[in-house]
Amino acid sequence: MLFQTLFVAIIINFIGYIPLGNINLTTVQISVNRGFKQALYFISTFAVMDIIFTYILMRFAEWFADHKNWWNVLDFLLIGVFLILGLVSWYSSTHTKPVTYKKRDSIRYGVILGIFNPMQIPFWMIGGTYLISHNWISTEGGGLEFFALGAGIGAFLSLFLFARFARYIQARFALSTRVINRSIALIFFALALIHIGVVIHKLW
Repeated sequence: MLFQTLFVAIIINFIGYIPLGNINLTTVQISVNRGFKQALYFISTFAVMDIIFTYILMRFAEWFADHKNWWNVLDFLLIGVFLILGLVSWYSSTHTKPVTYKKRDSIRYGVILGIFNPMQIPFWMIGGTYLISHNWISTEGGGLEFFALGAGIGAFLSLFLFARFARYIQARFALSTRVINRSIALIFFALALIHIGVVIHKLW
């Protein structure tokens, strides 16, 4: 059952990072702007943070479920994250001077986004509860530890493919970093507008 728990977590979190969001778009941006090696530092650090926070969320899933009013705060937090990342991406597109990045820069970025990852809470509150209630995963005898580890592996694999694909697209179509950064910025702004619409709909 523990290996099933590990496998399910890998698959679920791998799929969870496929839709465009702040994490995979940031991975693409780092891979394009800083290189694949820096992207690996970011992905590895983020995956470790994902393991820690997945474990915490699953451990306190019941408590979070009883405080759904926090989810409204997450909507505003997510809007802020998208707007900030959009502005950073747009700024990067207008400052194309070569910069030497250090390993700790990408590691620090991984820690920050690992902590400020608002979508992780509703994702595991809903998905985790579903998996537990349908006996797809075990919470006994180290089950949550295996689940958290699997979630980290799934995140790493998904983001690794995004980083690889970004480098391939850039080389295949000879896209400039400016075009890619501006495209990512526009996606971030679009995601922020979508969530603003969601918040307005809830208020109405």
